[in-house]
Amino acid sequence: MDITTVSSKFQIVIPKRVRDHFGLSPGQTLQVIALPGRIELVPSQPVSALRGFLPGPNTFQREDDRL
Repeated sequence: MDITTVSSKFQIVIPKRVRDHFGLSPGQTLQVIALPGRIELVPSQPVSALRGFLPGPNTFQREDDRL
């Protein structure tokens, strides 16, 4: 278990082992989720990262007058 401290400016340092495990990089955004008795930090992903997460071929058909 890794432990970190909240600074006087309410900042924390994510331990290196955790940063490496999740591939975090400087400037990356994290979602902060408050749950009963704990706080979770979840790495945000761009919408483009969701492309292709559903199985199967793309069967969406566009109308001819749409781009």
